[in-house]
Order: sequence, then structure tokens, then C-alpha cells
Amino acid sequence: MSSNMNDDAIGDTIDIALRLPRHGFTLDVQLQLPTRGFTALYGPSGCGKTTMLRAIAGLERAAGHVRIGAQVWQDDARQTWLPTHRRALGYVFQEASLFAHLNVQGNLEFGLRRTPPARRKVALEQVVALLGIGHLLQRSSSTLSGGERQRVAIARALATSPQLLLMDEPLSALDASRKAEVLPYLETLQRELAIPVLYVSHAQEEVLRLAQHVVLLERGQALRHGSATDILSHIDQPLTGNATAVLEGVLLARDNDEDESDHLCTIGFAGGQLLLPTGPQVAPLPIGSPVRLCIAARDVSLSLTPLTDSTLLNSLPATITALRDDGPGQVLVALDVGGSALLAQVSSRSARALQLAVGQAVLAHVKGVALLR
Repeated sequence: MSSNMNDDAIGDTIDIALRLPRHGFTLDVQLQLPTRGFTALYGPSGCGKTTMLRAIAGLERAAGHVRIGAQVWQDDARQTWLPTHRRALGYVFQEASLFAHLNVQGNLEFGLRRTPPARRKVALEQVVALLGIGHLLQRSSSTLSGGERQRVAIARALATSPQLLLMDEPLSALDASRKAEVLPYLETLQRELAIPVLYVSHAQEEVLRLAQHVVLLERGQALRHGSATDILSHIDQPLTGNATAVLEGVLLARDNDEDESDHLCTIGFAGGQLLLPTGPQVAPLPIGSPVRLCIAARDVSLSLTPLTDSTLLNSLPATITALRDDGPGQVLVALDVGGSALLAQVSSRSARALQLAVGQAVLAHVKGVALLR
């Protein structure tokens, strides 16, 4: 599927202002979100993620407005309200609700028939290729695995040429192996789609891998929203004991082009360079490819002076920007590394011994880096 899908467009922002009392909390959000890529609605169970998604779809009657670029789906001030079937959206639920009496081809064609010919922007064969389901077209939906069912459900939603794709924890009903099967296809959607996707999840791995923009929700309120690198690398992210920073980088070189025994590559980012093993994710990438890196706070240690005679390959000059307690005996340290954010988890004893403080210059020693894409 080419990146010009739906290029005739929906404008610059998704403008949402919604208020809806629920048991235990009140959804109350005012947001302007990007009209490209994946935006994750992220937070613990019961924080209002699904309620917000359903209100955007018109399945819940919240007060406020929903505007997708120039398209107005709801505006209470002007007494405008479009029912769900008149909103150009695709919706993928936690459970793939396929029609059991239809095969895969029939399910996809049902989605296509929902869309007036003048508004069809997505060719069915493009959707089939994008999600790798060509070999499933004649299969009965009742014979599909969980991962296959979700891929077909996503394809059916895309076949409607939606202006907005809503995904409500689409992997939550899958076991680890099925999630691993579907995630690469979602990454492909993230790269190829020219339509916005609102993706509900409380799973850190999914958000780290997929989202370019993150809305952090708590008890119906949007605590913060912005780029994934900013929100997920913030010291106040609600991931106590599992804090992780996200970096955007570029593949600069492969050391094993010159020395095959090292099997290392060099990733450049806005703060320096990192050496990583040249694993199967890196091997097919051409030099200059953009990549996303994930560095767990527990994999970053700090020192005041350079380490000698160490096995560590990656040491970066950094400045401490914030500190907070991170559970019994632990301190989370926010770092600025040449304009990029990094997190380190150290013991309270070490923090006291080094007299760590905001504004202090340190060296951040990175013990592990995960290449997400």
C-alpha cells in the first residue's frame, strides 16, 4: 500500500473535546492529535481509554466535539451529531468479530460494500498484500487462528477507506506467540498508512514499538500527550520499576563490513552514537535507515569519571535533569544526552554516595539496547 493512501485529506489535526461521566471517573479530555501515524491512548486498565475511543466513534454520547480535519462528526455548540454509521471510521475490537457464515474474501467485501464508490481510496488487493492474508481468502473465518482473525479484522476495517482507524487493544486476546505474529504487520501499517490510527493499549511493548504520538490517560484525564520519545522517556511515566526511554536514530555503519568478527553496527542519534550487535533486525536495513531504540532504565548505570578496563561499549556524557524515588531502595534519574532523554535506575545508596543532583554532569553507561525497528 503506497504512502499516498487517503492523501486527499483530512486536514492538520484531530480536534477532540469530550466529557462523559462514568462510574469511578469522568472522561474529560481536550486534545489536538496528528492526522498521520499511530497515536496510542495509553494508561492502566479503567483509566478511560476505551470510553474515549467509543465516544469518538459515536458509540457513547459524550458532550463536546469531534472534528477530523475539516470533517465535523460532533459539535454540540452547533447541534451537529453524526451517528456511527455515517462516520468514516474503521473499528477493530479486542475480539475479531468476523462473520462466521462468510469466508475471508466475503468478510473483506462486506467492508468494501459499506463504502460509497466515490469515497473508496483503498484497493482491496493492497490491503490483502499489506496484511499478508492472500493465502487465507477462501478460508472459512471459523478455521482461522487468533492472529489470522485479527489480521482479517484489520483488513476489513481498512477496506472501508476510513478517515480514522480505531483499534481497541487488538492484541489483548492473543497469547505471546500470536502477538509476535501480528505486531510486524501493525508496524507495516504504521510505516505505510497515510491515515491516523488511535490505538488503545496498556501494554508497554506495543506502545514502544508502534506509537509516534502518545496520550497518557489517568482516571479519564489526559495527563500528558506528545511525541512517543518525549512521553515514554519522561521521568513521571507510570512504569515504576520498568521505566524505559525511547530514542529515534539512524543506521550509520556496520563494523562487520570491515571486520567480520565484531558483528556490530553504529546507530547515530541526537546525542551521540551507540554500538549494537548486528542482529537479524539490522541485517536487511540499508545504511541511513531510521530506527527506533528502546533503553530500559535498569540497563543504564552512572559514574562521575570515565570507566577504564570495562567491557561496556557505550558510554555517553549526560546531564541530570530530574530525580525521583522509584520503589524501595531505588532512584530514577532523568538525563539529557545532547538533547535526547535517557533514564537510569540506580540504588538509593549509589545516588547518595555520588551525591547525584539536578544539573550534575555524569557519564551514562548503556548495558543493553533493544532495536524496535
